[in-house]
Amino acid sequence: MSAPATAIAEKEITAAVSDKDELRWRPFLELPCQLTVELAFGRCTVRDFLALGCGSVLATRWGVTRDVPLRVNGVLIGWGELESTSNVLCVRVTELA
Repeated sequence: MSAPATAIAEKEITAAVSDKDELRWRPFLELPCQLTVELAFGRCTVRDFLALGCGSVLATRWGVTRDVPLRVNGVLIGWGELESTSNVLCVRVTELA
């Protein structure tokens, strides 16, 4: 086989494997799950949480450079870093468990 034909064959094999994986996972893609991010807050009371509003800021004991644990349905699945995008707090997944 020539080099271009080999590259095309590899792409077809990769596409077939991807399609197979997608078919295998398709029944599970719509299952509900709860994603949680764990942050340690120092001295935060229920009153403090009830007083939260738009623009509120909470101080955490979590280091800025440390990744936060990510859990799905209580099971650790990885770690992520906190980001702010368009005034929305986000988590970028940096490592899977």
